[in-house]
Amino acid sequence: MPIDERAPALVARARRGDPAAFDELVRGYLRPAYAVALAIVGRPADAEDIAQDAFCLAFEKLDTCRDPGRFSGWLLTIVKNQARNWLAKRKLRDVSRLSSPPEQPDEGDGPDTGALREPLLAALNLLGEAQREVVLLHDLEGWTHGEIAGALGISEVMSRQHLFVARKKLRAELEGGLSEERKHG
Repeated sequence: MPIDERAPALVARARRGDPAAFDELVRGYLRPAYAVALAIVGRPADAEDIAQDAFCLAFEKLDTCRDPGRFSGWLLTIVKNQARNWLAKRKLRDVSRLSSPPEQPDEGDGPDTGALREPLLAALNLLGEAQREVVLLHDLEGWTHGEIAGALGISEVMSRQHLFVARKKLRAELEGGLSEERKHG
């Protein structure tokens, strides 16, 4: 049974103090939460931290989830708010600096992984927030347009439109980068 179908019962159990139920919610929604955070902040390590913080906050405020049948939308709203707050704090911190320190590559990444990740993250950052959320949830997480629409509070048609435009922009950006590399390589 998909996590969205089990969510109402898991929320009820978690509200009664069953830690295994909330653990199952975390396992079921961690990747989508990460994808939404990544869509907003654009940095994988920060997106992981934001997703974890969002789950901690969701656990604390679980009683405020009015409709457990829409847990995914409620949770992803928390993730979005956490990510936007993180961006605002980062901007305040970075005001005194001329530029942020260079991002360190993740340990354990092979050279090919880093070579592919950087252009993709750069291309994703050129998309609008809604386009990034939809493309990451659909293409990375395998969500349907119906699931995306419910979680993000948009129509299925709008989800499809965001995906179409996002893929078109990503393709153009990534193909443009590859042709530049071939010219200089």
